[in-house]
Amino acid sequence: MLSESWKRLQNGSDIRGVALEGVEGENVNLTPDIAEKIACAFGTWLSKKSGKKVQDLRISVGNDSRLSGPMLREAVIKGLVDIGCNVACFNLASTPAMFMSTVIPGYEYDGAIMLTASHLPFNRNGLKFFTPEGGLEKQDITELLEIAQEGNFLTSSQKGTVDEVDFISVYAAELVDIIRKGVNDSDDYMKPLKGFRIVVDAGNGAGGFFANKVLEPLGADTTGSQYLEPDGKFPNHIPNPENKEAMEAIKKAVLDNKADLGIIFDTDVDRAGAVDKNGKEINRNRIIALMSAIVLEEHPASVIVTDSITSDELKVFIEKTLGGIHHRFKRGYKNVINEAIRLNSEGKECHLAIETSGHAALKENYFLDDGAYLIAKILIKMAKLRKENKTIDMLLADLAEPLETKEFRMNILEKDFKAYGNRIIDELKEYASATDGWNVEPKNYEGIRVSFDKESGDGWFLLRLSLHDPLMPLNIESRIEGGVKKIAAKLLDFLKRYPELDTTTLKEYVG
Repeated sequence: MLSESWKRLQNGSDIRGVALEGVEGENVNLTPDIAEKIACAFGTWLSKKSGKKVQDLRISVGNDSRLSGPMLREAVIKGLVDIGCNVACFNLASTPAMFMSTVIPGYEYDGAIMLTASHLPFNRNGLKFFTPEGGLEKQDITELLEIAQEGNFLTSSQKGTVDEVDFISVYAAELVDIIRKGVNDSDDYMKPLKGFRIVVDAGNGAGGFFANKVLEPLGADTTGSQYLEPDGKFPNHIPNPENKEAMEAIKKAVLDNKADLGIIFDTDVDRAGAVDKNGKEINRNRIIALMSAIVLEEHPASVIVTDSITSDELKVFIEKTLGGIHHRFKRGYKNVINEAIRLNSEGKECHLAIETSGHAALKENYFLDDGAYLIAKILIKMAKLRKENKTIDMLLADLAEPLETKEFRMNILEKDFKAYGNRIIDELKEYASATDGWNVEPKNYEGIRVSFDKESGDGWFLLRLSLHDPLMPLNIESRIEGGVKKIAAKLLDFLKRYPELDTTTLKEYVG
């Protein structure tokens, strides 16, 4: 049984914690000592899983640009080497590259560890783990932490070795090859992006390599690219495609440089967003729509798995315009990926699992959520469209979009927040089912989704319980002006009966 301190380090299928001082009220709980123990636990776990002795294991280790990355990386390497594992130190890397190090011929490491906390503040860090079968699951992480807590590590009589490997260049070369083959330009096979100006915003994370190691070898002009230098203080904006400030920064860069495309990555490059030549975001529902258009052209009638907060308009676009099947599922990138894998195992062809956050995983790419691969697919299509005198934004011409969209996050003050949140959802389902004009979505996998007709707000809400935190996110969309407020007011009338749910932001909005 995990103690509370160890349990707090688990974040679903990875590990996250506070690695640096500097934020009031956030005490460091991911120390080098803890990271070392977790690394020893991974080596032990991997040895048992693979059937290999610890001294025969080859494990790759990399980190994003976070300030605590080098410190924790050294601790992880020490732990692995001390129990006998052989380590390849990648230094700066992306999360997808770490997985690819387990499957690219000539490398094929037994396991990989990435030090990252995605877009979280500078003081946080974490660990993600991979084997050739993919990322570890929630139950695997629990087992790892139990091994680390107990200290029951397998060891060898000899310490392991450490080699420095420039793997990000290997990974980038793979992407270059994929794009060349995908475009297959008879006029200029080696430089299929020649004539395009493409700007990259890496947000000072690990994605700066994409400009000089992927785009430039393909012939693209990357003038105007920004924040490519790794800087764990993230001085310019949060490296997160969902962040408004970040999106404004890349939109401005596109317009200022008259670029054909803008690309933005999160810190560890497992997510991405884009901006078209007109400065319009290709993000959230629009990035899903674009990838659906690309995938469904290659695989007609495929199932597209998305997270739960996608719009009704997107569903219509996928099913009516593109001829695909839209399957909404729970939020969380592992949830949508595992659901896609499950559907395929049942004989239901599914080639794309994608979240509004920018996590996108394709069947052709190991169902790995890889922001760089997502962009590679867009670039291939962009180059092909140019031959037809078309641009990428034309693929979204038939996508309708809601007029209003709003998200609220309401804290649960009750200690047993999961039970309280689930009670609210259960009682809301009963209420909605019995209330005229409230139409409960029957195929919904988390929380409750209710739609309303034109008189009642012409839209929908989704109320759910956060995966890890004591809060209830609420998403509302409407096709008419003032519709979101109308729907919010109806829901607030119901939620008033729950004193341990902080509805302050909702009350302030409704007025």
